Amino acid sequence: MLNIQNLTKTYKGSGKGVKDLSLSLSAGDIYGFIGHNGAGKTTTLKCIAGILDFKDGDILIDGHSVKSEPLLCKSMIAYIPDNPDLPEYLTGIQFLNFIADVYGLSEAVRTEKIGKYASVFEITSALGDLISSYSHGMKQKLAIISALIHSPKLMLLDEPFVGLDPKAALTLKEIMRELCENGGAVFFSTHVLDVAEKLCNRIAIIKDGKLIASGETETLTKGESLEKVFMEVVSDDALR
Repeated sequence: MLNIQNLTKTYKGSGKGVKDLSLSLSAGDIYGFIGHNGAGKTTTLKCIAGILDFKDGDILIDGHSVKSEPLLCKSMIAYIPDNPDLPEYLTGIQFLNFIADVYGLSEAVRTEKIGKYASVFEITSALGDLISSYSHGMKQKLAIISALIHSPKLMLLDEPFVGLDPKAALTLKEIMRELCENGGAVFFSTHVLDVAEKLCNRIAIIKDGKLIASGETETLTKGESLEKVFMEVVSDDALR
């Protein structure tokens, strides 16, 4: 589903970025991507989503290169940043219809999808309001709905549970599981390690732009908490 091959993305005047990163996701994976602030998580997600360009390495989505087939790749994914920058001059429904237009969804499909997800996230009554009147949590819910309406194969999420109330967070987890059960995959960054441990079947740990550990969650943790394993792995890496 997702194959990152020796990805390197650096920033001028800074040592930050991603260096020779390789990992892969299969259909059905819920893959947690963890690391300290500035480790390279957001950079990686933005490269996969086609927001940042990169010179070295390649990223394949369902066998198609982000470099050579960017539009096809973008049609198969959904990306939700940690702080969605939504057009506040539009109403919620106007924004969702705009996204539906971008993906060429029929009236029947968009009506069904918008109705379904607006209901489960409990913002149906607010869809006619300007986005500028939305709270941070409501904007996050709207961004999630906009990412789901075209039925993506791969979901990319950057700190997806920040700003969500407990019920909305539970709903999102259920949707992530449902997407994977239907042959999709989820790749998301998070600082909430207990959530990653319970939700993800695979985990990758990144530090200073380099992948330092990855694998099946149960194999990686070996009966320990993910928090303890993360601290040990990061500390051991610093001593090398």
